[in-house]
Amino acid sequence: MGLKACKFGGTSLADANGVRRVAEIVAREPARRYVVVSAPGKREPSDHKVTDLLLASHSLARQGLDFTQPLGMVRDRFRSLAADLGVRLDVRPLLDELEAQVRTEGNRDLIASRGEYLCARIVADFLGARFVDARRAIGVARGRSQVTPDTYPRLRMLLEGEGPVVVPGFYGSDTHGDIVTFPRGGSDITGSVVARAVGAEVYENWTDVPGLLMTDPAVVPEAQPILEVTYRELRELSYMGAKVLHEEATFPVREAGIPIHIRSTWEPDAPGTRVLPSREHGTAPVVGIAGRTGCSTIHIEKAMMNEGRGFGRRVLDILEFHGISWLHAPTGIDTMSVVVWDEELEGKGDAYLADIERILEPDRLELIGDLALLATVGQGMANTVGIAGRLFTSLADAGVNIRMIDQGSSEISIIVAVAAADYSKAVRAIYDAFAGPCRSRA
Repeated sequence: MGLKACKFGGTSLADANGVRRVAEIVAREPARRYVVVSAPGKREPSDHKVTDLLLASHSLARQGLDFTQPLGMVRDRFRSLAADLGVRLDVRPLLDELEAQVRTEGNRDLIASRGEYLCARIVADFLGARFVDARRAIGVARGRSQVTPDTYPRLRMLLEGEGPVVVPGFYGSDTHGDIVTFPRGGSDITGSVVARAVGAEVYENWTDVPGLLMTDPAVVPEAQPILEVTYRELRELSYMGAKVLHEEATFPVREAGIPIHIRSTWEPDAPGTRVLPSREHGTAPVVGIAGRTGCSTIHIEKAMMNEGRGFGRRVLDILEFHGISWLHAPTGIDTMSVVVWDEELEGKGDAYLADIERILEPDRLELIGDLALLATVGQGMANTVGIAGRLFTSLADAGVNIRMIDQGSSEISIIVAVAAADYSKAVRAIYDAFAGPCRSRA
């Protein structure tokens, strides 16, 4: 059997019992030689994530305020974790070093990364494993959150030898050796990078859920599990709100053709979800439905827009000038709409609209807020007659008005915008329209 890279999330490592369960999973298969860990998460709903406490400590310190309370909670977490596990590692000097860094270090990424670093040191000691610091091993292009090409040969060399080996997730370093973090949830990316570097047979992503579900269980409690999904399908679902796996985590393993297996630390014998380069369409053209509230549409109308060369480019250039990312830009003969997340518009919307008015002189300009985006995803949609009809009929029957429709050229997804108030009703309607075929496939 080939080698496996395993990433364990913060909930799996929240306390000593979680770490013991992780150790049992690793010990089950000698192929699980490479272990990537997150910072400890919440032990209960009212608890705090270690990374949140570290960021709070850094923020208070930079303002010259008392940071001892959040940092004291971090100290208590790691001291109790080490004591409960009975590790030989003395965490006290490591925690003293952390306090000194909070007092003096301006690098926010360094402080944010210490949860993963300290957790990895403790887990490595408990497993009797080698510790390899991601700071030495993983190069990250600052500002882009992408690993540098020299990462893979360097990481492969550092990981050679007998296992297991423990690597902290979430961070690497830039060309100056300074810590750079990935986006939150970026330990998934680290696991993918490690899997590619060692040529793993599979990248196992262990989390607190038994795999990916067809839609949000908060809206549809009986949502069916997805047994297989392609990289492309998962990226579409992740981008639109399915957060079992970070949306950027597929890229390193996708390029190498390494499958991802999403599994539950609490149900290690459950089948989980396999993420594959391709899959059989079977009887299920739709694999999942994902969505998010909190978006707006900038609607622009101008007579003879189609005759004006560069009109769309200038609309997007103005967005870029104001530092606003866009999601979709469906167009008509005399109309163009740009969909953005509300957080992107915050503090910038009025200035952007003023520039559109001044530079492009539209006949009509409107900002439509309080919208939700829903993506219906499946690689079999392109080859199945009637998918769009079934989708739109389900929404009409539920009394949901569609504000926008967008389908990419690959036809792997159909995206609709609806009023935010109709989000749950729309998700339920689409799920009911397609869950039958997905259930028969599974």
